[in-house]
Amino acid sequence: MKRLPLDDLSDTIARIRGVLLTEEKASHAVALIARAIKETLPGHPEAGVSILDAGGNRISSAATHPLVEQLDAVQYELDEGPCLTAWSAEEVVIVEDVHTDQRWPNWRAAVLDTSVRSVASAPLMAGGQALGALNIYSALPGQYDGSTGRVLPLFAGTAATLLAHIQGTEVPLRMAGDLKATLATRDTINRACGMLMERHGIGHDDALGRLITKARKSGGTLAEVSALLVAGAAAPGNNGE
Repeated sequence: MKRLPLDDLSDTIARIRGVLLTEEKASHAVALIARAIKETLPGHPEAGVSILDAGGNRISSAATHPLVEQLDAVQYELDEGPCLTAWSAEEVVIVEDVHTDQRWPNWRAAVLDTSVRSVASAPLMAGGQALGALNIYSALPGQYDGSTGRVLPLFAGTAATLLAHIQGTEVPLRMAGDLKATLATRDTINRACGMLMERHGIGHDDALGRLITKARKSGGTLAEVSALLVAGAAAPGNNGE
C-alpha cells in the first residue's frame, strides 16, 4: 500500500471530527467517513460500516456502493467473513486477495463471482467494546497490508466515538450473545454442505451454491434451509436441485 502523507491524513481526520460534532444525523457523519476513506486510501475502495440496529440485527450503513452492502450481507447470512472476524476478534483483518485467501471458505465461495479482490476491516472500538466494523473493498488485489492496519483504525475510531453515543451501552452486550449464536449457525451450514457433498458427490462450493439457491427460492434464510436439511425435514437436491 502506498504510504499516505501524515499531514494529509491528519487534515482528513480533523475535518471529519469537526463535522461529527455538529452534524444533526449520525448517518450523515458516518457517510462522510466512508467517503473520506474512498478519497484517501489506495485501490479505489468502496467503504461502509457494519453495526447493530435497535433490534440487535447486523446491518450495513453509509455504504459508498451497493456492492458493499451485498458483500456485507453475505457475511451476515453465512456468519463468517473478514468483517465479522474484525468485529469479534477486535483486530484489523486484511485480505490481500479474495481468490486465494482460505480463512472463510463459505464467504469466499459466495463472492468469487463479484469484482472484489482486496478487503480490509477494522473494529469500531469504544469504551473497550467493539460496536461494529469499518470495511473497505477494492477490485484490485494486493492493495492492503500492514500499513492499512495502522491507518484504517484512525477512521474507525472516529466512527466508533459517534456510534458509542448513539447506540448506548446495551449494544455490546447484545453483540456478545449474537456471536455465540453465530458459531452454532455456521456449524449447521457446514454440516448441511457436508451432507450434500456426500449425497451428490459434489464439491463444497457447489453444495453451498445449492443451499443458497434453495434459500432464495423458498424465501427463507441460508441458516433455516441448512437447519431443515440437517434435521431431515427438507433436503435440497431431492427435487433435482
